[in-house]
Amino acid sequence: MPAMDCQDSAPFASFGRSILSLRREQVHSVDGGGHRDSLVGSYDVEIEAFQKRVAGVFLDLASSFGDELLSLPWLRKLLDGFLVCQEEFRGILFGCRDGRQAHLSRPPLDRFLSDFFERSVKALDVCNAIREGVDKMRQWRQHLEIAISALRGSGGGRPLGEGQIRRACKALNDLTILLLDEKESPCILNLRNRSFGRGGKETRQHRRVGSAGSASSSGHHRSLSWSVSRSWSAARQLQTIGNNLNVPRGNEVAATNGLAVPVFAMSSVLFFVMWTLVAAIPCQDRGLQTHFSLPKNLPWAASITALHEKIFEESKKKDRKNSCGLLKEILQMEKCSRQLVELLDPVEFPLTEEKETQLQQGVEGLLEVCNALKEGLDPLERQVRDIFLRIVSSRTEGLDCLSKYHHSE
Repeated sequence: MPAMDCQDSAPFASFGRSILSLRREQVHSVDGGGHRDSLVGSYDVEIEAFQKRVAGVFLDLASSFGDELLSLPWLRKLLDGFLVCQEEFRGILFGCRDGRQAHLSRPPLDRFLSDFFERSVKALDVCNAIREGVDKMRQWRQHLEIAISALRGSGGGRPLGEGQIRRACKALNDLTILLLDEKESPCILNLRNRSFGRGGKETRQHRRVGSAGSASSSGHHRSLSWSVSRSWSAARQLQTIGNNLNVPRGNEVAATNGLAVPVFAMSSVLFFVMWTLVAAIPCQDRGLQTHFSLPKNLPWAASITALHEKIFEESKKKDRKNSCGLLKEILQMEKCSRQLVELLDPVEFPLTEEKETQLQQGVEGLLEVCNALKEGLDPLERQVRDIFLRIVSSRTEGLDCLSKYHHSE
């Protein structure tokens, strides 16, 4: 994905001045300057650049408050932005310059990183649940395709027959039942879902990675990342990802050479992206009542907070309140299929010209949704898979780095 340029750099000019100035003063008072001051300066430049990139990504997303918000293209843009932020964050942490990797194992940065990696592994379960939701939407699309085929299948200007109407009605009624089951029984899933993980050696590695850290603290809703169980809850998982996500204090920023700031930023981005995926895509025990609060002085906080508030407002709207997901295409699918069912039940033959026109308009609406799902679901699943694998890779790299320098000290 090409780099995203921030249109207005003015809001970033004063970012973190109090915190960064405090850190410079503390470092200068301890170490007379030279290499240490140069090291701090290089961190400051990279940290500010990272903050600008995060702000630019979410300013662009926040500008899509119109029809694009919560659509498949918008959601894919969100995931692209996450991958950009994650890659730059990885470069800050594991850059080989200045021997900075040796700093990662020193307190309090080691604690911040351990908490971040713990949140990351919990996000893997969300990725698996979203993959399951994408697969469900593919099944819904198949019913749409059957209905479209039946209602457009006569061709040559011939009127629709009773058999075609019945076939379309059955497909739409089956879809309605699937949607109702999803709304009323969101926790009923297979005992074991498919996952992005593979069998054999890699699965065992994921098991080892997933069980690292405070395994007992997450309770039964932690599913060790390669599948989700019937008792797993997206709402509870989001709560555990967001728990104790606190802004680092000034002395903590100073003690970590400022690296606590990007760790907090990336943790917040991870939390928001996982929350948005759960909001948009059908998934097990969806729930959006998660506390989300950011300090106003951070340059990216306003756009993320605005997006969070807007999405939460959307979830309260009458036509979305009881939906399986807030994704725009789901809303269109439910609306178009409901209108067609009302047109087809009851139906009298021969169809009047007005009824035929209404049916064809409904079919065009279904076709638009069907094409959007066909074009967008596969790329979305690939992006979620990419996020899953990047998280695993980055977490493994981080834990190896922490272990290496802990042992060397």
